[in-house]
Amino acid sequence: MAAAARTANCGRAEARQRLRSGRAYLEVAELVLDERQRDEFLSVAAGLAVLAGVAASDSICCARLGRRHRGDDHRGAAELLAVAVPDGKALAARLLRLLDVKGEAHYGVIVVSPRKSRDAVKWARALIERAGEEVER
Repeated sequence: MAAAARTANCGRAEARQRLRSGRAYLEVAELVLDERQRDEFLSVAAGLAVLAGVAASDSICCARLGRRHRGDDHRGAAELLAVAVPDGKALAARLLRLLDVKGEAHYGVIVVSPRKSRDAVKWARALIERAGEEVER
């Protein structure tokens, strides 16, 4: 697996910390998603959702595998997530959908659409909820 070459060791404490960070990203994403006066907040919400999803992936991998992805290409995190838990392939697919929004949200010059922003926040929420299940088990 390509992701194994770029990993860092971690454990339950790191899993909890990444979950806390992910929840914070998600909380702010949900707040700005509801802001209707500034269109650019749609991109901000989507960008924060991506960060929340990556943090959730890290949290699950730390809790279940004792390691997390450490590379520039976050798609490697999805590869690791796919083998971390029984439903890992479905979770990895959700993370990959989030990562497809990353470039547009973080670096784009066009505002992310309302639907895409809402979807990104929804996908991140599902990943964070799943990470919570793993960390709190």
